[in-house]
Amino acid sequence: MKKIITYGTFDLLHWGHINLLRRAKELGDYLIVAVSTDEFNKVKHKESFHSFENRKLILEAIRYVDEVIPEENWDQKVTDVQKYDVDVFVMGNDWVGEFDFLKDYCEVIYLDRTEGISTTSIKNQLKN
Repeated sequence: MKKIITYGTFDLLHWGHINLLRRAKELGDYLIVAVSTDEFNKVKHKESFHSFENRKLILEAIRYVDEVIPEENWDQKVTDVQKYDVDVFVMGNDWVGEFDFLKDYCEVIYLDRTEGISTTSIKNQLKN
């Protein structure tokens, strides 16, 4: 079984998130999504509309997602890859090069972002 992992906040879920999850799942058999906890978001100076528990619940309902785990800090990625026997680490291409250190443990793939949508753009539109 080929295992894939990706990380994110996944707040205000949109078709860009779904595209990422679908394309990640197409790379293997089992997709693990590490979703940032509320406490970790504070460290990153991010504020989510939905709580960690609700974001986790939403992700668990998506057919491409096999397992959701908490992302509690920047440093857990190597441990997660080893603990879950991950074959491929996937992130959006806005992170190109940032996670190349994981190439010692698994394949690293940066997928193109979906054009025309982002959580930031949604939040900005809601403010206006």
